[in-house]
Amino acid sequence: MDKDSRQAHATRYWKANLRIVAVLLLIWFAVSFGAGILLREWLDQFRLGGFGLGFWFAQQGSIYVFVVLIFVYVYLMNRLDAKYRFDG
Repeated sequence: MDKDSRQAHATRYWKANLRIVAVLLLIWFAVSFGAGILLREWLDQFRLGGFGLGFWFAQQGSIYVFVVLIFVYVYLMNRLDAKYRFDG
């Protein structure tokens, strides 16, 4: 590959990476802010471990979702690396 096509290839890879990060951060924001703050009162009608679901999301759920999103990010980035042949 010449320098210009390598640069274009790397730019497409980086844009795809940024899309993945943006979507995952949006999911985390929706869970932590939406479920933990905006929808807390409505979610509190459901119980999880003796606590209202809204309270649980504010205290525990968003952390669990964040950890799951880390694994999802690793999986998606491995696929992206293979697609753009940056997997070594």
